[in-house]
Amino acid sequence: MNPVFLQAAIFITGCAGIVAEYVLSTLATYILGNSVFQWTMVMSLMLFAMGLGSRLSRYFKDYLFDFFLFAEFTLSVLCALSAVVSYSVSAYFQPSSTALIIYFHSILIGMLIGMEIPLVTRINHNYTDLRINISSIMEKDYYGALIGGIFFVFIALPYFGLTYTPAVLGSINFFVAVMLILNYFSILKFKKTIVFAGTVSFLFLTVIFVFAKPVIFFSEQKKYKDTIIYEEQTRFQKIVMTRWKDKIWLYLNGQQQFSTYDEKRYHEPLVHPVMNISNSPENILVMGGGDGLAVREILKYKNVKKIDLVDLDPKMTDLAKNHPVLTSVNKGSLNSEIVNVHNNDAAFFLESSGDIYDVIILDFPDPDSMDLMHLYSEHFYKLINKHLSRTGAFVTQASSPYFTPKVFISIDKTIQSAGFSTIGYHQNVPTMGDWGFIIGTKNDVYSDKILRKKYEEIKLDEVDTDFLTDDVLKSMLYFGKDVFSGIDHEKIMTNTKSHPVIFRYYDKGRWDIY
Repeated sequence: MNPVFLQAAIFITGCAGIVAEYVLSTLATYILGNSVFQWTMVMSLMLFAMGLGSRLSRYFKDYLFDFFLFAEFTLSVLCALSAVVSYSVSAYFQPSSTALIIYFHSILIGMLIGMEIPLVTRINHNYTDLRINISSIMEKDYYGALIGGIFFVFIALPYFGLTYTPAVLGSINFFVAVMLILNYFSILKFKKTIVFAGTVSFLFLTVIFVFAKPVIFFSEQKKYKDTIIYEEQTRFQKIVMTRWKDKIWLYLNGQQQFSTYDEKRYHEPLVHPVMNISNSPENILVMGGGDGLAVREILKYKNVKKIDLVDLDPKMTDLAKNHPVLTSVNKGSLNSEIVNVHNNDAAFFLESSGDIYDVIILDFPDPDSMDLMHLYSEHFYKLINKHLSRTGAFVTQASSPYFTPKVFISIDKTIQSAGFSTIGYHQNVPTMGDWGFIIGTKNDVYSDKILRKKYEEIKLDEVDTDFLTDDVLKSMLYFGKDVFSGIDHEKIMTNTKSHPVIFRYYDKGRWDIY
C-alpha cells in the first residue's frame, strides 16, 4: 500500500476541515448575529467534537480503511447539507432553536473530522516509522488548513457564497473517498457497501447542487417581509435588496440599512447639520455609506470640491455605482467626478492618509458586533480629530437613544474623551425607530455651548431638502425626559480598544419591543 495517497488525502481533508469550521461559523453569524459569540461557540464546539471523534476512533479495531471511507462519505453529505439545513431551520424556528440545530450539526461534523487523523495514522503505521508517520500526517493536515483558509476567504465565499461553498466542501470529501477507493479497492472488506455509500453520497451532492439555491432563496425570502430582488454574499457581508410596491429596502447581514420609504429622514439629519456647522465644507470624508445616499446629500452643496468615500466592501460601492435601483435612489452620486471611492478599513485609511477634511461623516453599521468596536473607540475618534480641519466638524450615527440609550451616551462620552465638544440630536425614522446622531468639533475651538448655538442658527434656505426644515432641525435637539431616565451617566464608560463596552450596552438594549 502506497502511503502517498493517504498523506495526500489528509492534506485535502485538512483543507476541507478548516473550511467546514469557517462555513458553519459564518452561517451562524449571518443567521443568528453576534459574530464573536458565534465564531467562538462553533469553533469551540467543533474542536471539542473533534476530540470526541478522536476518542471514538479507538473503538474501531478492524477494517480501519473501510471506516475511514464511511466517515468521508458521511462528512461529504453533512457538509453539503449545512447551508440548506441552517437556512431552512431559520425560516421556521426561533433563533434559540436554530442555534441548537446549527451547533448540533457542527458537533456531528466535528466528530467525523476528529476521526480522520487517528484512523489514517493507524492505517499508515504499517508503512512508515512512528516518528515520521505522526509528523508527516500532522504536517499535511496543518498545511491543508492554511490552503483551506486562503481558499475560503479569496475563492469560496466571494465566488460560491454560502449557497454553494458547503456543496463544494462536501464534494472535496467525496473526491478524497473516491480517490482512495480507486487506489486501494483491493484491500477493502465491505466493497459493495462502500460503493453503495459512495453512490448515495453522489446522489445527495447532485441534488444539493441542483436545489440548494432555490431552497436557500425560499428560506431567505421567509426571513424578509418583502420580495428579494437582489442578494449577494461578498467577502465581507451578505447584501440583500427587497421590494414592496415601489419601495426598496437594503439589508447588510440581515440588518436594515435603509428603506426608500423614509431614508431621507435619516440621511438629511445625518448630513445637513454638520455641513452647516463647518465653516468651509469643501473637502469631505464619508466613512461607511457605501450606498451613496449620504454623498447624494453632500453633492447639494456647490462649494464642495472633493469627497472621499471609504467603504470596506467593493461589491457594495460597485452596486451603488451601477445597479439601476440604487443609482435611481442615490442619483448616481458615486459616479460624480469629485467623488473618490476607497475600499478600505476606515481606521487603516485614517492611519495611512495625510489629508485634512472640513467635514467627516461616519455612517457605519450599528455597533452590534465586536468587530465594529474599533470604529466607535476613543482611538478612532482621536484619528478623526487629527484629520479634521480646525473649524471643521464631524458627525456619527449613534444608534437609537430610545432603544439603546447607554450606547448613545457612551458614544458621546467617548467622542468627548478624544478632544471634542459634542451635541446630540435624534429623529424618528418609521422603519428603524428613533435614531440618534452626534456632532463633534474640536473643543479648543468651540465649547459645547457655542456648538449648540451654531446648530440652532442653521438655516437651510439654500439647500434643497425633502424632509428637513429649520423648525424640524431645531426640534431634533430635544429628547423626552423618559429617554435617559434611570441611567447614571457617570457610570457609563467610554469605549476603548482595550476595553470595548458599547457592544455590551447594545446587547442589553430594548430592541425586542420594536
